[in-house]
Amino acid sequence: MKNPYEWLADTVNNHTWTVAGIVAAVFVLACFGLTMVTMETGDDTYIDKDTPRGALLAHYKDTYGSDAIMLIYEADSVRNPEILGYIDRLQEDLRNERYVAGVSGVVDLLKQANGGALPSSRAEINGIIGQAPPEMVERMLPSDLMTISVIALDPGVSTQVQRQVLENIGSIIGISEPPPGLSVTVSGSPAFSKEMGEAMGAEMGTLILAAMILMTFAVMLLFSHVRYRLLPVGVVTVGLILTFGLMGIFGIPVSMVVIAAFPVLIGVGIDYAIQFQARFDEESQHSTLPEAVRTTIVHSGPSILIAMTATALGFVAMFFTPVPMIADFGKVCAIGVASCYLAALIIVPVFGILTNYRPKEAKSVNSASESGHSLVERYEHLIGKMAYAIAKHPLPVLLIFGMIAVGGYYLDEKVPISADEKTFVPDNMPALEDMEKITRTMGATSTIPVVVTADNVLSLETLAWIEQFGTYEQEHNDKITGVTSIATLIRDYNGGVLPRTSAEINEVITLIPEATLKRYLNGNMEAVLEFSTVSMEMGAQKSFIEGMKNDVAWNEPPAGVTVRITGTTEMFVALMDDISESKMFMTLLGFAFILTFLLLVYRRVGAASPLIPIAFVVGWCGAIMYLLGLDYTPLTAVLGSMSIGVASEYTIVIMERCEEELAKGVGYLDAIQHGVQKIGMAITVSGVATISGFAALAVSSFNIISNFGIVTVLTVGFSLVGAIVALPAVLSLMYRYAGSSRAPTPAVTGITD
Repeated sequence: MKNPYEWLADTVNNHTWTVAGIVAAVFVLACFGLTMVTMETGDDTYIDKDTPRGALLAHYKDTYGSDAIMLIYEADSVRNPEILGYIDRLQEDLRNERYVAGVSGVVDLLKQANGGALPSSRAEINGIIGQAPPEMVERMLPSDLMTISVIALDPGVSTQVQRQVLENIGSIIGISEPPPGLSVTVSGSPAFSKEMGEAMGAEMGTLILAAMILMTFAVMLLFSHVRYRLLPVGVVTVGLILTFGLMGIFGIPVSMVVIAAFPVLIGVGIDYAIQFQARFDEESQHSTLPEAVRTTIVHSGPSILIAMTATALGFVAMFFTPVPMIADFGKVCAIGVASCYLAALIIVPVFGILTNYRPKEAKSVNSASESGHSLVERYEHLIGKMAYAIAKHPLPVLLIFGMIAVGGYYLDEKVPISADEKTFVPDNMPALEDMEKITRTMGATSTIPVVVTADNVLSLETLAWIEQFGTYEQEHNDKITGVTSIATLIRDYNGGVLPRTSAEINEVITLIPEATLKRYLNGNMEAVLEFSTVSMEMGAQKSFIEGMKNDVAWNEPPAGVTVRITGTTEMFVALMDDISESKMFMTLLGFAFILTFLLLVYRRVGAASPLIPIAFVVGWCGAIMYLLGLDYTPLTAVLGSMSIGVASEYTIVIMERCEEELAKGVGYLDAIQHGVQKIGMAITVSGVATISGFAALAVSSFNIISNFGIVTVLTVGFSLVGAIVALPAVLSLMYRYAGSSRAPTPAVTGITD
């Protein structure tokens, strides 16, 4: 019975046009799937709704309210009656919009204090503002140059609906004819998410184009000795479109982290296309096209599959992170490397037959050899001698590399973790600048919600605890500027004191407007306290949330009462812990997956050899993160498991070639020298091509992506050093103690030179 690769080779040779037609049909289907790809921003990219924390946050936003939209008004004097009249008319128009729960601003304060009518003179306006509570004026009218309106949306509106509301608000403002000198800016979290999604779409196209350009130059420079040297670029393009199509079909969205997957795929995927075309070109020099097709598919197919599978397993380890955008990054990369492998496996031989492929004459190489040695030959000779010397004296190399790696693992623990979404995007993004302007004037725009559940949250005991806890937090935490809850509402509508009987509570409840009541009470079994705070950095937010959890435990709730902190701030604080825990977990899981795979393929303990240099690489990456002053983010958190996947390809291919040489009966030192010398150049070319793809990440305007690009470029360089320098030392010890007379058979034959 033929194995799958023999069957594929015969099918390509005997039914070339049929295979080409199938490839074209799959390509068209992928293009259809590409139209289904969506952009995703917001909470769903950071937290899984199926987890208790994610379910609580989703429930809170669906029940009590979504993020508010802010309108920033700026003029020489926003206290001008004409400007305030415009703001009042605009707010009335916005209140009639669908999905808008309410609109509030300084004009509401003025009308409330003036019998329901807007004051007509500046003197009246200044008088009312002078008598209003200072903290209220500071939030609504931070200066004479600016004021802010807050648009509250209905609870539970989706991101798509928020964008629709934003477009409607923009249209209303566009036809509202503001007074001369007045500018109106739409801001707030929904506006920030909308602009970030648009920027992500533009960024993705820029990064893919940059990666393709860099890749094209690299291939033209390094792959010039073969005919149709840009074929690998075309193969990767097909693999990329197939990846997009599968993303659309499987519903995997594009997020801020997933964007970085595409240059990664271009960098990794080009390696498969180069290896297949190099082998096909080599075979076609001394055999017929059908024979070259069969040898390329049957011999190179399985060996590259092993390397591809090891790479994919590094990405599979990311599936198990609690952060959805990291899991999606792993899924896209795993799908992408498989797509690029299949594209290269099929397209290269089909293209060769359809174009009646003929290799280039090797005159330039011969002439170079006659006058001396070519640059390629000198490089191969150099790394071969280096590998022999390292294999002869392996311990010093391993000790030095091992000590650096241990230091890197130690420094890795000191690398800070960043989960502040605003630091991930371009510094000059207009929506970010508007958000920072609001934060500077109003303080933090988001609250810290505390959800209280009980059999009856309106019982005297539970209400008293809610009131007492809110008061305790205000008195003991200087970062809290206020608290609103069902207890404060009932107190305010009852003359400043809580009722003493259940009947009185029910009577007061009927006095509270339903729209106000729904923001803090859900039936009789759930209520919310909302704490407003000053603006804080992520580290301070983390300490704040931890302190509040301790305060809940200290102020023990009544029996049967459950208290849970939620909200966007708590989500990002939890994200810091998720990154800290999952980055090491993904790294260890990647090691475990690849080790298990290698043991299954090779069926001997020595199969673990390629992982030792990879362990060095992971340690070196930790050191470089610390020395460059970079943070761990949802993207750089994947660095460990991704490094394992990328580096394993190089180390596995070199080990395969060394064992192929050892199987010929030569000594282990010569086997290592010949193996590294023959495969080292191909590995270097692949590594440089991969670096070219990754380098595109460094030009990203998104800080989270550009920092990742810098580190991944260094990581691939480290992987090459680990494969060419560290692996010979590891193999030397393995062969020495396993017995140099052993002649193992590699798992597959025909690794590309």
